[in-house]
Amino acid sequence: MQKTGKILMMGLFSLCLVQAKSQTIQFEKYTLPNGLKIILHEDHTAPVVAVTALYHVGSKNEDTSRTGFAHFFEHLLFEGSDNIKRGEFDKYVTNAGGALNANTSQDRTFYFELLPSNQVDLGLWLESERMMHAKIEQVGVNTQREVVKEEKRERMDNRPYGSFLTELLKRAYKVHPYRWAPIGSMEHLNAAKLEEFIKFYKTYYVPNNCVLSIAGDINVTELKKKIEAYFGPIAKGSFAMNRPSIKEPPLGGEVRDVIYDNIQLPAVLQAYRAPKQGGNEYYAFNVLSNILSGGASSRMNKTLVDNKQLAAAAQSVPFFNEDEGLFISLAIANMGVKIDTLEKNMDSIISDLKTSLVGEREFQKVKNQITTELVNSKASMAGIAESLANNEVYFGDANLINTELDKYNKVTRQDVLNVAKKYLNKENRVVLYYLPKEKTTAK
Repeated sequence: MQKTGKILMMGLFSLCLVQAKSQTIQFEKYTLPNGLKIILHEDHTAPVVAVTALYHVGSKNEDTSRTGFAHFFEHLLFEGSDNIKRGEFDKYVTNAGGALNANTSQDRTFYFELLPSNQVDLGLWLESERMMHAKIEQVGVNTQREVVKEEKRERMDNRPYGSFLTELLKRAYKVHPYRWAPIGSMEHLNAAKLEEFIKFYKTYYVPNNCVLSIAGDINVTELKKKIEAYFGPIAKGSFAMNRPSIKEPPLGGEVRDVIYDNIQLPAVLQAYRAPKQGGNEYYAFNVLSNILSGGASSRMNKTLVDNKQLAAAAQSVPFFNEDEGLFISLAIANMGVKIDTLEKNMDSIISDLKTSLVGEREFQKVKNQITTELVNSKASMAGIAESLANNEVYFGDANLINTELDKYNKVTRQDVLNVAKKYLNKENRVVLYYLPKEKTTAK
């Protein structure tokens, strides 16, 4: 009975994968005269709608003396507008039974509202207000400076290992603006004048730098008329945008350092230079990452955490960007484990990937995991809207939402071996030891 049950479950799972693969996300894409790109996906499965706005601006577009602006604007543009009083942006959405949020990366800033479908006009109005005439005033700037400072204290300064990304980035990049994290410098934000914030807003938060992606229980024909009414009158931006074309030189040899932090357990962090997102190597790298840490049976978890009990936690993180990214591998040592022993075992796992092909069974398991993740990303209107916008901005191809699985399916075991050999080398990485502050030397 147990064996029969497993066979039945595998059969059902395979059937689900076939059905998922055949599922196509239909959408319509067009551009307004002011440069605003629109992507609409109509789905009447549930009476909900996701209204999203992706601005092609992140920390890499900032001035080197004014880092943190993009992340700061993620907060500042909730302050209100000519028609929305300070502190009331959120209330419009929550009072309508919806939710909203935003996030910033090195390449983009993304805003979204999740609403009952009969409130789609509210989402359009809010995003048009944000784009047309947001309030960039000193009182709002002062307020959000304190908010960002508190976020930095909570997420980085006072969180164990919270500084790891900042510490890795500034060693992994020497000339590219990826060398600072999106949260940027508090000193830069404190020094900035109001007119600098206004200029940044007028430069980047304009229709010709945005994709408005809407998915859910909508009528496309009717919605297009509303979009024209809300967004058509907004003028195209006229300021030149900073689009860095800097090519980061090779790392030139392994970089090693020690960070003393308020932690109980030491940790090893390794950041390998990696290709930019998109392209065959990008997909092979994502498969490789799942092999290393995609679930309880992955190599890092099985070897370091379960079998040898060297680590309390172990993970690999593909940190891919528009330009060249990083592949991050990290492990937190168990009590009493020497940190150099942990690193040697991490290196051994990486070495295996560079010297032999992944087994067929393990490879297929990982492919199934990736398929499930892609299917789940299409399970919500928010996920669909975001994927459409991301694919349009980064790749100029919103339809990648329907073809990305094919790209993963084309990845071979040899492709995984090739990227491991090419990139996962000591001369191509940064290694950080995180040690408790009371320690003075690495073991």
